[in-house]
Amino acid sequence: MNEIWRMIGQRLLLGLLTLFIISVVIFGATELLPGDLARELLGQSATEETLAALREQLGLNDPAPLRYWNWLAGVLQGDFGMSMATQKPISELVGARLGNTLFLALYAAALAVPFALLLGVLAALWRNSIFDRASNALALTAISFPEFFVAYTLILWLAQSGLFPSMVRITGSTTTGDLLYMAFLPALTLTLVVTAHMMRMTRAAIINLLASPYIEMARLKGMSPMRVVLRHAVPNALAPIINVVALNLAYLITGVVVVEVVFVYPGLGQLMIDAVSNRDIAVVQAIALIFASAYVLLNLLADVLSTITNPRLMHRK
Repeated sequence: MNEIWRMIGQRLLLGLLTLFIISVVIFGATELLPGDLARELLGQSATEETLAALREQLGLNDPAPLRYWNWLAGVLQGDFGMSMATQKPISELVGARLGNTLFLALYAAALAVPFALLLGVLAALWRNSIFDRASNALALTAISFPEFFVAYTLILWLAQSGLFPSMVRITGSTTTGDLLYMAFLPALTLTLVVTAHMMRMTRAAIINLLASPYIEMARLKGMSPMRVVLRHAVPNALAPIINVVALNLAYLITGVVVVEVVFVYPGLGQLMIDAVSNRDIAVVQAIALIFASAYVLLNLLADVLSTITNPRLMHRK
């Protein structure tokens, strides 16, 4: 047990170091953007006195290291600053959209993970069969197309016929059932994009274990192929499966930008695009850091869970 806690502590420290480096990259990347933020906000007709006053107010005259330190200190306290476009606290803007993005990601995960694992198990069980080849071909076809192409194809097939709405409008009176119905096409788009990777990893991990001696012994005892896979192969293939599932869950949270824009879904991705259009740098920095934090945390969780489920990784010697 002490080994597990020590490993979790090491992974957390590594995650914090990674997030610190990412925060430097995010701040530095936004600093390198061309143009004058004060002039972008006030327009070309602004006087030099007004521009100078706004630069002083925003702290643009301070050295970059000092501005980074002030930004990071505020982030650690949960204060991302003010939005220049709306004059509202960024925490308020993000809080209103974060729940929608998490809902969409969880919705897609609830569809994609069971579907991908089922396809992977069946493809391994019926290896080289028509089902195996067809499922691999369809999954690879879906993942080969860009997200916006998959989204517009679903709109053409399912929204134009009136089965599902092509845009998601969320109001205070929207019920969970209405939200599940309206967000089905965005969730299905994400499902089609991530299913192939999870399915193929599950298939490969199980096929690799089917040649093991204990699997052969289970077969010699007369166990059915399905029971051999579910009882003996799947539990021992959990480490790579957990890794690929966690990576795709991270993608579902951080990769929703294009899908949210196509379906006008009011999430963090749509907010980030609006902030880029309005040159609202502080909002872009906040959302980018949130996406990075989600990705790092889910990767750390995958690392810990895959290590715990595989005792050999706990005792490398």
